[in-house]
Amino acid sequence: MLTIKEIAEMAGVSRTTVSRVLNDSGYVSDEARKRVVKVIEETGYIPSQQAKSLRTKKTKVIGVVIPKLGTETSGRLVNGMNEVFSKYGYQILLTSSNLEPQKEIEYLRLLKSRQVDGIILSATTISDELITEIHQLKMPFVAVGQNIPGVANVIYDDFNASKAMTGLLIERGRKNIAFIGVPESDQAVGIERKQGFIKQMEKHNLLIRPEWMAIADFSITSGYHAMSKIIENAAGWVPDGVFCVTDRMAIGAMQYLKEAGHRVPDDISVAGIGASDISKYFQPALTTMDYENEVAGQEAAQILLAQIEKSENFQKTITLNGRLIERDSI
Repeated sequence: MLTIKEIAEMAGVSRTTVSRVLNDSGYVSDEARKRVVKVIEETGYIPSQQAKSLRTKKTKVIGVVIPKLGTETSGRLVNGMNEVFSKYGYQILLTSSNLEPQKEIEYLRLLKSRQVDGIILSATTISDELITEIHQLKMPFVAVGQNIPGVANVIYDDFNASKAMTGLLIERGRKNIAFIGVPESDQAVGIERKQGFIKQMEKHNLLIRPEWMAIADFSITSGYHAMSKIIENAAGWVPDGVFCVTDRMAIGAMQYLKEAGHRVPDDISVAGIGASDISKYFQPALTTMDYENEVAGQEAAQILLAQIEKSENFQKTITLNGRLIERDSI
């Protein structure tokens, strides 16, 4: 493998000149630059990333922790990040907590030990232990999806998204609306979306029945079973609308309703959040809210790069609004 010294000798310049050309820093005459570039092109020289890291004190690697591999939300989020990072020569080291909060903490420690230049975390829940661990990182950091105090955040307006979706159900004539949520250990999806539903129901003086509220775990199967419990507990009082805080749970709920002989949307309207691919292909097509996760990934990447390049601890919070997509399920 060629060295900078050998490139310098072949181009008839100093090692400092070669280094300036490679790093695009400092003054280099046009003639000298052309000679260096010509040698690099002819030899196919690729600078050692390890050596470059030692000079710049940067690895050009970003650590990313997501809740689960294979989900559309995570995939779109990472695609958005990569679109920005790749433009600046950064690579992503991706880890998945598999929805286990303790693994998020373990991966934060692991990524710091790998000397990544910064970390982006899409957390499942917020705990005191997680917050403490994040603050102890003392490195560029951005949280996505959950509003974590004392750091930069890119979050979604879960409260108003849920409120808008519930409002649409009401506008379409639904008054007896059931709710399928997730555990409240998840601040954004478990609490904010539930509160948006409750606030909208109260605004229209509609009854919130405890027996029409169920908790699931983000999966299609859990949405199916949650819907079955609501119908079983209804004792003849069947809801005319169902709001699910995720698309996958809404798909499960619709499948149960179809199997139980209820027509969607004629008898019961169903809505979700997430704009997953399956939501537009399932029949009837699901009314949903698109959070445009790629944009969240891009925003997080840009904030992190600003921290890395300027060595400042930005604590700004960006809130992204959703785009309501009305389809055949309402």
